[in-house]
Amino acid sequence: MARVFNWQIGRSMSYWYPESRPKRQFAAVFDLNKCIACQTCTLACKTTWTTGKGQEYMLWNNVESKPYGFYPLAWDVKLLAMLGAQQWNGTEYAGRTLFEAAPAGQRVLGWHPEDIDYAYPNVGEDDCAVGVQQGAAMHLPHAAWFFYLPRICNHCTYPACLASCPRGSIYKRPEDGIVLVDQRRCRGYRECVRGCPYKKVFYNPICGTSEKCIGCYPKLEQHLQPQCFLNCIGKIRLAGFISTPDKADPQNPIDYLVHVRNVALPLFPQFGLEPNVYYIPPVNAPLAFLRQMFGPQVAGAVKAYQAAPQDPDLAGLLSLFGCTERLIVRWKRQGETVSGLDPSGAEVVEVPLREPVVVREAFDAKFQVARVNCP
Repeated sequence: MARVFNWQIGRSMSYWYPESRPKRQFAAVFDLNKCIACQTCTLACKTTWTTGKGQEYMLWNNVESKPYGFYPLAWDVKLLAMLGAQQWNGTEYAGRTLFEAAPAGQRVLGWHPEDIDYAYPNVGEDDCAVGVQQGAAMHLPHAAWFFYLPRICNHCTYPACLASCPRGSIYKRPEDGIVLVDQRRCRGYRECVRGCPYKKVFYNPICGTSEKCIGCYPKLEQHLQPQCFLNCIGKIRLAGFISTPDKADPQNPIDYLVHVRNVALPLFPQFGLEPNVYYIPPVNAPLAFLRQMFGPQVAGAVKAYQAAPQDPDLAGLLSLFGCTERLIVRWKRQGETVSGLDPSGAEVVEVPLREPVVVREAFDAKFQVARVNCP
């Protein structure tokens, strides 16, 4: 095994191939505080990519309620139990990654879902942790909580699916780091399904090959955001490209959120895959739960997000989420205006830092009529 550096866990680790980063790495940030689980992103992806035979159960994009929602069933808790205790020394991970914890004869610590595990995509939806008894719901904050977690392929820097494949049929595109399956080489061994900890590789029994999220790369090549991003009603998503921490560019929106402000964090960084989808953690969930999901910097991320109203740069960048179908790779704030720029440097969108608020009076003096709420 080779030794590679994983900046998300703060140390070198073992991986089956030498470090080879693409020219640019596709990345995204999801703001979990704004997700309403409308599943519009799920349907947008489903109707675009997985309407064929053998794809009925495939959800390249899904939204699940935490702590009791999973697709496939218990995808995360099973693997966390297999991995055992995960300890952090500050920002350095002191435990074993999935590659380092793999048993003899296997490349990645993983498990293979059964068919029944894919039968309940909405299990646990809106189920909250801790019950709300009698009138307790009238007093905020109360102990009950849940939040929505939208998921796509993380297009990891060190993909477990790629490392698991005995055929070498999974690869990262050098131009953008998107992880794809070469259908001509795949023989349907399903080692990628077993190896991916996020369970975002699916087996098509009709074709006999594996299939997965392709990051809507035909759209990215036209400088457009992926389909699930474009259709997001809550405007929680922003796509772009990410640099390594030593090359972070504050004018790159993804770099700013991940490296400069540390407000967006990877999902289960202790797995060792260096995933490239980042989440702004929800402010309503317990920090102990969030720390296991997003790592040791979660408290700082929550604090920074809560302070955004007093931080015009962060608030301005967050207002660019979902404001255009074009890919925003650079941004700038000038006074009360925030602009997003495309790969050519041209301005594609301009939004106010704060939306104007207009109060409609109950009585319209101009027309001498009273406004009522009924039809």
